[in-house]
Parts: sequence; structure tokens; C-alpha cells
Amino acid sequence: MFDALLRHHTGPVLDRMASAADRTWVTPDRLTGLNLVLGLASAGLAAAQWWLPALAAWLLSRLADGLDGPLARLRRHRSGQEDPGRGGFWDISADFVVYGATVVGVALGATSAFAAPWLPFLLVLFAYYINGAVFLAFSSIAEKTGRQLDDGRSLSFLGGLAEGAETIVVHSVWLIFPGIAWLTASVWAVLVGVSAAHRILAGYRALS
Repeated sequence: MFDALLRHHTGPVLDRMASAADRTWVTPDRLTGLNLVLGLASAGLAAAQWWLPALAAWLLSRLADGLDGPLARLRRHRSGQEDPGRGGFWDISADFVVYGATVVGVALGATSAFAAPWLPFLLVLFAYYINGAVFLAFSSIAEKTGRQLDDGRSLSFLGGLAEGAETIVVHSVWLIFPGIAWLTASVWAVLVGVSAAHRILAGYRALS
């Protein structure tokens, strides 16, 4: 919901950070790989009930995810080459793995430590599945029909109630307050579900 507004304010900061990180051995694909490794580490730490280290790994993974795109655009602008799409594919693949793994990690840790119910976490995964399927289908069809939404990213992202910024906050909250993670997950599952329904309608109308 706030992604477009936040990109407007954080974009210049991330661009400067990407420029500072522009070294031969630092590549966009490696930053994406770092995002994946840190995200999986966060999931494992949460499953082991190491909540604060899991939070640190989660936030660092999001920082790496925020830098790979600006660094890729910086290097494309400098080289004048077209985007082959490989980086965008690698990025979204890593994000899906990280989002799913961190939900499972928190669920394992919370159910073991606090006897939390597993159903809210399962519903979050279900809602993520619907959202992912909808926006990937929309992006593919929009590209084929010339109706893609160009905001500088590799894919056409349909806006919604639950986007990247909200995901970062929610995943952080249930690592800070693991004892009520299942309550956070319950509310989050509803919000992501509503977002999925909105994306279905918005995508259908956009392609009409």
C-alpha cells in the first residue's frame, strides 16, 4: 500500500548506497544471493527461537534486496545495455523463497516455544500463494499484450493493501513479539487475502 510513496523517498538513498557499493566484486546477482542466504538464515534462527538474530538477518536480507535493483540499473545506465531479465527473475525467485521460508521458520519457533496454533501461518502461506500467482500471471499477460506497468522494476507489479513495506514490518513484528506471532499472522492473513482479491479484480479490469 505504501510502496510507491516509500520508493519515492527511499529511492535516492538506495541509489546512493548502491553507488557506494559499486565495486567489481559486488554484483546485483550476488546481492540477491546474499538476500536469499540471509533470509534462509533468518528462518532457521526463528525456528531455533533465536528471535533477535533472526530479526537482524531478516532486516539485512531486505537491505540486500533493496540494493540489487538500484545497482543493476546503475550498471545498465553506465554500459548502455538492455536489461536481459535474468536479474529480475533471480530476484523474484529469491524473494518467494525467503518469504515462504521465514513464515515457516516463525511458525516452527512459535508453535514449539509458545504452543501457538499453526493455522494462521498456513493461511498466510495460502494468501502469499494467491498473491504471487496473480501478479506473476498479470505480469506475463500484460507483457504479451503491451499493457505492462513500468515503474522501473523487471515485472509489472499490481498495487495492493499488502506490499513489500508492510511485509517487512509484519515479519519484523512477529520476530520482536514471538509470543503473539500467531495473532499477528491471523491479521496479516486477512490483509494479504484482501489484497489478493483486490489484485484479481484490478488485474482483470486492467486487461479488459
